[in-house]
Amino acid sequence: MAAHTRSLVAFAHVASVERSIGFYADLGFKVANTVVPEGQSTPVWAWLESEKANLMVGQASGPIDASRQAILFYLYLDDIRQAHAALERLGHSPGEIRHPFYMPGGECRLEDPDGYVLMLAQIEPDS
Repeated sequence: MAAHTRSLVAFAHVASVERSIGFYADLGFKVANTVVPEGQSTPVWAWLESEKANLMVGQASGPIDASRQAILFYLYLDDIRQAHAALERLGHSPGEIRHPFYMPGGECRLEDPDGYVLMLAQIEPDS
């Protein structure tokens, strides 16, 4: 019998855990846990969550090269247009909403501060 995976959580190395906490807060994520080493005032790790979405971010040991981030994070939203407009109001630059055959509700691209690509997507088209 194969192993049975119960859950999968991405762990992204970031230049600043605090900056990532702020960025992902604009996408609805809240901090569930952090690690602040003794003698330091800022976290080096955080667990972020929003409903069924979980993400761990940890302080990178070296520079982050945005051109080498070869993974896409898909974030599923109820209303892509509302989310797109809200992110623009908050100073982010989400890409154009497109409607490829596999995402009839629409999707757009947004990069986080470390260059990770977030695909914001709405599965079902607006009624």
